[in-house]
Amino acid sequence: MAFDNPLAADIWSSKYRFRPAEGSGDDTVEQTWARVAAAIAEAETPKLRRHWRDRFADALSDFQFLPAGRIMAGAGTGRTVTLFNCFVMGTVPDDLGGIFQAVSEAAVTMQQGGGVGMDFSTIRPSGAPVKGVGADASGPLSFMDVWDSMCRTILSAGQRRGAMMGCLRIDHPDIEAFIDAKRDPARLRNFNVSVLVPDAFMRALEAGADWPLVFGGETHRTVPARDLWARLMQATYDVAEPGVIFIDRVNDRNNLAGVETISASNPCGEQMLPPYGACLLGSINLARLVNSPFEAGATLDEERLGELTRTAIRFLDNVIDVSRFPLEAQAEEARAKRRLGLGVTGLADALVFCGIPYGGEAAADTARRWLGVIKREAYRASAELAAEKGPYPLYDPAVLDRPNLLELDEETRALIARHGLRNGCLTSIAPTGTTSLMAGNVSSGVEPVFAFAYTRKVLQPDGSKREEAVEDYALTVWKRLHGDAPPPADSFVTAQTLTPAQHLRMQAAAQEMIDSSISKTVNCPEDIAFDDFADVYVEGWRLGCKGLTTYRPNAVTGSVLSAAPAVAPVPAPPAEIRLSPRPEALTGSTYKIKWPDSPHAVYVTLNDVEGPDGPRPFEIFVNSKNMEHYAWTLGLTRMISAVFRRGGDVSFVAEELKAVFEPRGGGWINGRYVPSLLAAIGGVIERHLARDAAACDHGDPVAAAPGDQTAAARPTACCPRCGAGGLVRKEGCDTCFECGYSKCG
Repeated sequence: MAFDNPLAADIWSSKYRFRPAEGSGDDTVEQTWARVAAAIAEAETPKLRRHWRDRFADALSDFQFLPAGRIMAGAGTGRTVTLFNCFVMGTVPDDLGGIFQAVSEAAVTMQQGGGVGMDFSTIRPSGAPVKGVGADASGPLSFMDVWDSMCRTILSAGQRRGAMMGCLRIDHPDIEAFIDAKRDPARLRNFNVSVLVPDAFMRALEAGADWPLVFGGETHRTVPARDLWARLMQATYDVAEPGVIFIDRVNDRNNLAGVETISASNPCGEQMLPPYGACLLGSINLARLVNSPFEAGATLDEERLGELTRTAIRFLDNVIDVSRFPLEAQAEEARAKRRLGLGVTGLADALVFCGIPYGGEAAADTARRWLGVIKREAYRASAELAAEKGPYPLYDPAVLDRPNLLELDEETRALIARHGLRNGCLTSIAPTGTTSLMAGNVSSGVEPVFAFAYTRKVLQPDGSKREEAVEDYALTVWKRLHGDAPPPADSFVTAQTLTPAQHLRMQAAAQEMIDSSISKTVNCPEDIAFDDFADVYVEGWRLGCKGLTTYRPNAVTGSVLSAAPAVAPVPAPPAEIRLSPRPEALTGSTYKIKWPDSPHAVYVTLNDVEGPDGPRPFEIFVNSKNMEHYAWTLGLTRMISAVFRRGGDVSFVAEELKAVFEPRGGGWINGRYVPSLLAAIGGVIERHLARDAAACDHGDPVAAAPGDQTAAARPTACCPRCGAGGLVRKEGCDTCFECGYSKCG
C-alpha cells in the first residue's frame, strides 16, 4: 500500500522494516505485517496457526491494529530482543552490591529494547549512617546519577537510547532534593521522574497538616504538607517535572492487588508495575474505524472495534509466549500474571471525523462509549481464552470483586465466573509516537491533535536539509474529500486551544474504562497563574486520575512553535565541506575538572562564535599540568574543534564522550559518578551547549528557585540541534518541529 506521506514511509523503513545483512527481508509494509502475524501465530497449535496468522494479518492491515514498536521491529527477525516495551525493575536493595546489581539488570533490559522504571524510595537518605564502614549514605539521587550514566552508554536494541522512570515517595527524607533535581539542565537527562503521592498526603494537604518524612520506620523530620506540595508544583510549573503518581489509587484499582504491590511506573507512565513487572503494548487505531468521515451520520464502527479488540487480545497474549525476556525474573512475572496493555490511538482524529470537539462533554461521553466497547470485549476475549488455554497461573476468583470487574455487565461477569481470565490486566493507553506517525500521522493515544500541519526539516547524510509538509491524518482526509475548502473550526481543535479542565475531562473519562493507566499530557497556557496550575493536580486526583503530567511553555522547557504547512525550497547540498575561518577574537568559558587521584586539575575552554541563531561552539582547548595526557588531549581538541567549525548538530560529541568508560573505574565529581575523564569533558561540553542553546536570541537562562513564580518572563530555550527558538514538551519528550530533534527522559 502507499503511505499517506513521505514521513510515514521513512519511519517504517528506518524503525520497523526488517533488512537483514543476508537473505530477504521486508520490501513492503505488507511484508512487515505478514512477518509479524506469522511470528505471533507460532504460539498457536499447528492446526490453528494458519487461521490466526490470517486473522492477525487482517487486523494489522491498513494500520487498524498497531502493535508497539518492539513487536513490529523484532517479531520474526530472530534477533535477541524483547518484544515487551516496558518494565519495572526489581526492588532496589539498600546496599552497595545490591544497588550495582540492579544497575546491571537495568542495563541488560535496556540493551534488549525495554524502557525501565525504578522506585528509589528503598535507598536510605543522604547523611544516614552506613553501619560497619563508618560512613554516611550519599542518598538515592547520587545512585540515580549512576543509572543516568549507564543509560547514556546503552544503544537500546540497536535503534534508540534507553528510557527510564525514577520514582520517589513523597514521605522520603530526600524528597525535596528529588523534586528539585531536574532544575539542573545537565542532570538526570535520561530520566523521567515522578513523585509517589498517597491519599494520606492529599488529605494532609487539604487539612493543612504537617507531613512526616520517614525512612525505615524512623521519622527524620516533619514539614508542612502545603509547603512540600508548593515546592513540587513549583518544579512542575518551571521545568515540567516531576510528574505525580497517585500511588494508593493505582494499588486500590489494580486487578492483581491480592498478589502484588506497585511502587513504580514505566518511563511514560501508562504502566504502573510491580517489581520485575513487564507489559506489552498495542493500540487500536480508532481513526481507521469511522464510517463516512465528516458527514452528518459519521459514526465509529463499533462491531469492527469489538472484532479488532478480540483479535488484539489473543495477539498480545501470544506475544507473552513467543517473546524473549532480558531477565528470567521478568519472564516468570509476565507468565504468572499475563498482563496486557491494549489501548487506542487516533481518538482525537476519530472525534474530528464525527464532528465532536475534543474536550467537551460529548467528547468525554463518546470516549467512554468507545473505550467501554474495548473493555467489555477485552474481558470477554480473555475469559474465552481462559476456557481454551487456561487462566493465568495466579488467577483467583476473588478478582471479580475488584473495582474494574465490578463495573462490567452481568453477562461478562458470568463468563469470567465460569472460565476465569487468561490475563490479569488487559488495558492501558500508551503514547503511540512513531507508530501513529507511520499510520499516516494519526493523533497519538488519547491526546488531542498537537498541530494539524507543520513543516519538518529532515537532515540528509551530506549535511543538507530537505523540508516536507506534515499533516495530521484528519486534515489529510478532509483535503482528500473537500479539497481546499476550510475545515470546520469547531471540531479542528488542537492541544493549545484547550483549557486544562478540558484535558482533565478527557483523561478522567478514559481512565474510568482502563485497567492500568494513561500516558497523557495536560497542556497549560504559559501565563496560567501558579495557584490555578497547582489546582490541576488536585482536581485530577478528585476526578480519579492515577497520575498527571503537565506541560507549560516556560524558560526551561521552551515555548510552543507555530506550525505552518508551507514547504520551503530544498537547499542544494554544498559542493564540498569547508571549515569556517577563525575570527581574530572569540569569547568563551573555561571549566575546571578536578579528577580524583590526580594532583593537577584539567581545564576545558570552549569558545563561541555568533551565528544567525545565537552563539554556537567554535573551538575547544583542554589543558593540564599533567603531561601524561598531552598527546590525546591535543588530538582531541583538534578533532572536536574541526567538528565545531563544520557546523550543524554537534550534540553527538558530548554524548559520545560521556559514553566512554575507564577500565580501571571512574570517579566521583561533586557527588556524581563519572565513568572517565573523557566523560567528564563530555559533560562540560553538554553543559556549555545547553547554555548556548538557552541563550540563543533571548539571553542567558536563569535558574528558578522554589517559590519563584516569574519563570514565564524568563528567556525561552532553543533546540540544541538547529538553534530554533522553542522546544515542545510532548509525551515526556522534548521535540523540535523545525528539524525533527527529539530527546526523551
